[in-house]
Amino acid sequence: MLSGVYRFPAMESVIFGKPFAEALAQEVDRIEARAVFILASGTLDRTTDTVDRLRQMLGNRLAGVCAKIGAHTPRTDVVAAANAAREAGADLIVTLGGGSVTDAAKMVGLCLGNGVTEPSQLDSYHAQIAADGTTRRPEVKAPGVRSIAIPTTLSAGEYTASAGCTDTARHVKESYGHPLMMPRTVILDPDVSAHTPEWLFLSTGIRAVDHAVEDICSINGQPIAEGASFQALRLLGSGLPAVKADPTNLEARLDCQIGAWMSMVGSQTGVSKGASHGIGHVLGGTAGVPHGYTSCVMLPHVLRFNQTVNAGKQARVSEALGRPDEPAAEVVAELIAALGLPTRLRDVGVMPEQLDLIAEGSMHDRWVHTNPRKIDGPAVIRTLLDAAW
Repeated sequence: MLSGVYRFPAMESVIFGKPFAEALAQEVDRIEARAVFILASGTLDRTTDTVDRLRQMLGNRLAGVCAKIGAHTPRTDVVAAANAAREAGADLIVTLGGGSVTDAAKMVGLCLGNGVTEPSQLDSYHAQIAADGTTRRPEVKAPGVRSIAIPTTLSAGEYTASAGCTDTARHVKESYGHPLMMPRTVILDPDVSAHTPEWLFLSTGIRAVDHAVEDICSINGQPIAEGASFQALRLLGSGLPAVKADPTNLEARLDCQIGAWMSMVGSQTGVSKGASHGIGHVLGGTAGVPHGYTSCVMLPHVLRFNQTVNAGKQARVSEALGRPDEPAAEVVAELIAALGLPTRLRDVGVMPEQLDLIAEGSMHDRWVHTNPRKIDGPAVIRTLLDAAW
């Protein structure tokens, strides 16, 4: 008999299809925030009026703005933002941007709740994963301030209670977590996503596809996660090509945003990912590959590698993407190519001399150790990297 446990995450609401400033105003009033600190994409702040619209809406409730978070959430940027938020007396953080900004808000909350004022102090709080998959998670106090996320990409990190933060001195992306690091509210406005560069919107859409695919194929799937992931693939499989064909199609953009949200139900319920995510984390922190591109180049190869052990589950992926009876790896690869996205490691700036380091680093990522087909050392990772090269 099927058995399991479903635990609801510490998120209060997802608001979709409403203008972001209007939705945020209602949330700020509801929770009676008085000192709102904004973490925003630097590009949005420099080239659009979106951040100014938040400034105007918040008025004297605005505590400050930080638009200096680098890609992959460098710990130096996080701590600088936390120190500014602390000095401003922030009681709510609002993010406007992609995954790096979303993770930064989680990390700012961690810093405020744990007295972190220097980057080196974060060494005491990240998960430590040995090459054999053994994980040690240090005690972390609750974040000092919660957040509301207004995402502009589809990587969907706003639906989890964990954050990736990069130690740029060692070129390592580390994992941090606490249940209350998850945003209390997410606001999905397709109109604000129209400012996102096409490559970034579409590639993070493939990141969301990756979430859904690896949840359907997981070694410890959940019924609610499989159902949500199946629908996520239906929405993303049609929505992403529609946005590629017509970037002004707001209904397709919202379909993609809802698909990205649904792709994260498994992450919220403890469903384990696989090697595409595990290797992708290292490609980001070690080789600087953008989140979405890591899935574009690795997911088809991981599907091919795993096909011998989970062909039935992969058939569900093909069905959700509208091409039953075709290999999931080929269906996903052709979707990526049709969107004009890169498909090789060499195309996203990875150097041959980095491959061994990436293979070794991947063994310290938890998702490599929950891949459906066992990966017992860096040599196996290297075969996947060589296939993707």
